[in-house]
Amino acid sequence: MSEYWETWKPTERATLCFVIRGGEILLIRKKRGLGAGKINAPGGRLEAGETAQEAAIRETQEEVGVTPVGIEERGELHFQFADGYALHCTVFVASDCLGEPFETEEADPVWVPLDGIPYHEMWADDPHWLPGVIAGGRFRGFFHFDGEKMLTNNVIWSNK
Repeated sequence: MSEYWETWKPTERATLCFVIRGGEILLIRKKRGLGAGKINAPGGRLEAGETAQEAAIRETQEEVGVTPVGIEERGELHFQFADGYALHCTVFVASDCLGEPFETEEADPVWVPLDGIPYHEMWADDPHWLPGVIAGGRFRGFFHFDGEKMLTNNVIWSNK
C-alpha cells in the first residue's frame, strides 16, 4: 500500500450488500446517482449516526424491498476519483434475505447465477475483488478512477 493511502480521507462513506444464496447473487441495475446504469449490489451512503452494517441493511430495504440476514463484513473499498471525490465503502455479504426483491425508483433487482456475473456491466474494480469475496475471502481494496476509468488498483487479502 502506498503512503498516499495512509493519510487518505474519504469525502463520504457508503456500503454494498451482496445477498448470496442457492448459487445466485442479488444484484441491481442502478437507476440514479453514482454508477447509474451499471450493475452493482444494493447499498449507499451512511446517514448520520448509522453504522456501516445498519446502512447496508437500510439501503437494501430501500433499494429492493428485502431485508438481508446472516450479514457479515467482508471488505473495504477505498476509491479516489480524479475530480477529488473520495469514497470509503464497506462490503457486506448476506446469506439470505427476507421478502422478494422488487423494482424501486433507485434500482431494478436481478438474481444472477454465481457463474454468470456480468462484470462487463459493472465497475472496473469489481472483477479484482468480488470473486474472492464470493469464495469467502476478506480484503481491502484501493482504487484510483478518472470518471469510470480505473487508473490503478491494489487489493490486499487477509485471513482475519
